[in-house]
Amino acid sequence: MFKEIGSVFSFLTIFPSTNSTLENIARYMFVFPVVGIAIGLLIGSLGFGLSFFLEPLLVSLLVVASIAIVTGIHHADGLADFADGLMVKGSRSKKLKAMKDLSTGSAGIVAITLYLIGLIVTISLTSGFDLFKAILISEILAKFSMVMMASLGKSASLGSNSPFVEFMKDKKKFSAAFLLMLIPVLVIGEITGIVMLVVVIVLTLFLLLLSNRSFGGITGDVLGATNEFTRLASLIVFVSI
Repeated sequence: MFKEIGSVFSFLTIFPSTNSTLENIARYMFVFPVVGIAIGLLIGSLGFGLSFFLEPLLVSLLVVASIAIVTGIHHADGLADFADGLMVKGSRSKKLKAMKDLSTGSAGIVAITLYLIGLIVTISLTSGFDLFKAILISEILAKFSMVMMASLGKSASLGSNSPFVEFMKDKKKFSAAFLLMLIPVLVIGEITGIVMLVVVIVLTLFLLLLSNRSFGGITGDVLGATNEFTRLASLIVFVSI
């Protein structure tokens, strides 16, 4: 079982695993929040330490760079493809084709640029232990949002997302993921964590409805975009309260 869970870590980070098959990753998708905890602890600790020596904006830039490095920009690519697909006029098949295009369109470039600017500005508004908490909670919620999306959504087309959607229809696995997310969010975030969770749930449902309308379901790119959107949204909530 530990090898299978290791494949989930490998999928969401740059850390390699010897058992990284898509089926194993999908089967254990419910542990995504645990990977969020690990990523949050690592990057949050880095941001916490740097905030004692560097200016907030520089700390934020290094934190965002660390997120990109540790996660391998895996889901940011999904955000760009998601934006490209949404902006294409025409049928669902045309939109799906645009998402699968290997080249990034203007909508994708704008989306990534705005996303990175949003992250840097938002993270720069907090420091110290608050910065640590913000990063940790946002990473947990971002990973849970993908689990929620797969659990509630349907595949727009046969592809890498299909096994995730299939396995996450198991209510027991979703309940396990919910508990793995909820406990640390409540303990660390308290009332702020609850507000962040509510916003993430609402945003995930909105993205699900938008994807169903635009693409006829969800894809791997939609899951990746959901991770990025909910990370930024939860961080904005944290610094706003």
